[in-house]
Order: sequence, then structure tokens, then C-alpha cells
Amino acid sequence: MQSIQDLLNRIRWDPEFSQCDFDIGFLDHVENHEIRIHFKTMGFDKQNHFFFHYFDNDGVEHNVPLHRIKSVYKDGQLIWHREH
Repeated sequence: MQSIQDLLNRIRWDPEFSQCDFDIGFLDHVENHEIRIHFKTMGFDKQNHFFFHYFDNDGVEHNVPLHRIKSVYKDGQLIWHREH
């Protein structure tokens, strides 16, 4: 199975592949369920390759470790999944 880091890099840097619409599902430990966000809302820190960040609907920034990513959807279809 392809690593999540490799898949995220392909989405970020492959011009043809990134033309699609991607959603990322990750485990929220507080809500105890998977949260799904659009890839374009994610930010990556050049100094830390093990986290991404995003802003929720209230404008609060969240830092999420990549190991909490559980699924990736391309144009609504599941293309990558990690068991919980």
C-alpha cells in the first residue's frame, strides 16, 4: 500500500493528478469519529512533515498528525484507506 505521505505529495505536486477533487478523512479523538475535509483547505508546514493543519468552521486552527488520516477520496471515490 502507498504511504499517506507519498499520496499527499502526489496530490500536491503532480499537475495532472491534482486536477481532481480530493477529500481527506481523519480521526477526531474528541468527537470520536472521522472528519472529512477538502484537500485544498489543508496546510503543510515545510519544517514538520508529520502534521497538516486546517481551520474549522469557527476559524479555529487544528494541527493533525498524518497518522490520524484514515481515508482519501478522489472525486468522491475512496482511493486510500487505513484501518482504524
